[in-house]
Amino acid sequence: MSVRTEVPLTTRRTRPVGHRPAPPLPPGEDHAPAPSPDGRRVAFLSDRAGAPGVWVRDVDAAEAVALPTGDDPVLALSWSPDGQWLACVVAPGGAPRTELWVLRPDGSGRRQVAGFGRRSAAMAGWLPGGAVLMVTETDEHGRAVLVDAGTGHRRVLAESDLLTLLDVTPDTGVALLRRGPRNARWLEVLDVATGERRRLFPDTGQGSTDQGWFGPDGTSVLARTDAFSELAALVRVDLTRPEQPPSRLAGRPDAELEQAVPSADGRRVALLWNTYGGRSEVSLLDVAGGVQRAVVAPGEVLDDAVFAAGGDLLCLTAQGPVQPREVWLVDPSSGALRPLRPDTGVARTGDGGVAPHLVDLRARDGLPLSGWLYRPAGPGPWPTAISLHGGPEAQERPCYNPLFQALVAQGVAVFAPNVRGSSGFGRSFVAADNLAGRYGAIADVAACADFLVDSGVARPGQLGCLGRSYGGYLVLAVLVNFPGLFAAGVAECGISDFHTFYAGTEPWIAAAAVSKYGDPRRDAELLRDLSPMTHVDRLNVPVLLIHGANDTNVPAGESAQVARALAARDVPHGHLVLAGEGHDFLTRANAEAARTATTAWLTRHLAAATTTVG
Repeated sequence: MSVRTEVPLTTRRTRPVGHRPAPPLPPGEDHAPAPSPDGRRVAFLSDRAGAPGVWVRDVDAAEAVALPTGDDPVLALSWSPDGQWLACVVAPGGAPRTELWVLRPDGSGRRQVAGFGRRSAAMAGWLPGGAVLMVTETDEHGRAVLVDAGTGHRRVLAESDLLTLLDVTPDTGVALLRRGPRNARWLEVLDVATGERRRLFPDTGQGSTDQGWFGPDGTSVLARTDAFSELAALVRVDLTRPEQPPSRLAGRPDAELEQAVPSADGRRVALLWNTYGGRSEVSLLDVAGGVQRAVVAPGEVLDDAVFAAGGDLLCLTAQGPVQPREVWLVDPSSGALRPLRPDTGVARTGDGGVAPHLVDLRARDGLPLSGWLYRPAGPGPWPTAISLHGGPEAQERPCYNPLFQALVAQGVAVFAPNVRGSSGFGRSFVAADNLAGRYGAIADVAACADFLVDSGVARPGQLGCLGRSYGGYLVLAVLVNFPGLFAAGVAECGISDFHTFYAGTEPWIAAAAVSKYGDPRRDAELLRDLSPMTHVDRLNVPVLLIHGANDTNVPAGESAQVARALAARDVPHGHLVLAGEGHDFLTRANAEAARTATTAWLTRHLAAATTTVG
């Protein structure tokens, strides 16, 4: 019997079915720090009030103060160099289209400055010393815009397809632009007065350049790129000698540079390294001397690194499998660190849980793969769920994941692999699923299932799969391409038909996706065959479909058409639609609803599979 469940914003409709009650709602998480210029205060995002909002804490204060930023979730924030403004990227209704608002650090003067109408706004940062924001607005095209936070005055610098503004020289004479689709991006230098652009370095025909900024004197550009090496590194380009190849400032043979963040004066760069499997390391680079100094990492996974404008404070976000996200402060001179929240100086832990271990395996074509295995207590084998991350240019890392802990608490092992197309393993691996390579990524999931059974982790007949975004697509794809391999699935906001996806998604998302998935016209036949809806008649196991009602990245119709097709064939399924959410479930209540429904679905149907095969 098929089931369709519509869930409103704050309603919790399902509870887990299994041996023990579900873990409680996870503790609030703090992330995305934005320090004041003098380093005495730090603004940050926290969902402790139910949805991501802005909080401010003096670095020596016992309590944080919430700022009035409206009812919509906040995705990013930054403190102006003059100390007078906070800029916030807001997601109305949780949708992928975003707006840019500013407010005073005391919460007054809140108003919108970018992202009006159908345009989506993102910020690159501020011009030095004042309160002028560097902004990208996107609809059918990208616009590079300077916006004065105080007056709202706007100046458009450039407009083009697949354009993102990265930096502008202090005199606003030259801008640094990023162009191109996913995993095939390059940088351009724009002469604002003449409109003349030139590509930063020659097209190597491979790799991508995603981050960059001007050096202190404006005569050089520093960039994070994998265009010249298998693993991303930091390079410097001399703008006065365009014929000279880039010089390598920082790179490692054993780790990929994930994030590079300069201090305001350009003397230091914080480097976040992604080591094999996804654990983080952090170092501080002295640009003039070329010397790196390692800093102790306060968690297994780090991100959101940012310097205070004065350069005397570095903030970052740390987390781990049993460590919720929290903000940490680093003294760049000594490397000393402490959490922003007042305590004894140790990492905060959640409500217990299981730490995973890294597992290596081989794809069916011999490609090396890896993943994180979470084991329940007691001897195996166990009912097992394979969890597939989004992206696909993302990575399964040892992060804080209450869903995994909830499943393990119910006696279900979780294996979270990085199939081909994942980031963190070099440019060849991340490009290995492009176009027809996607067949290989789908087969990688089947190889993971074989490995889990053969190694004694998974009980035959009791394998499930779950995933969100691209992972949701993979769930549907593997269920139709390998019928009988899995007993149940959960697909969250996944593409089910590339034709309807391209027709319904945001125009800039469609344009950027062509390099990964294929051109909807040129590659129409390939995309038709790769679409789960084309082979949905092969899907005959219970599937739970979860989607945000306001999703315009992967529109909610992608799940709805699967639900209709399964209902027509009387295949057991659930359809959970979350009101007030977009592509990412940002409110704690809705994230809990999805987590609870997923745990219940998999524990119930894998238990049913036990009865069937036993």
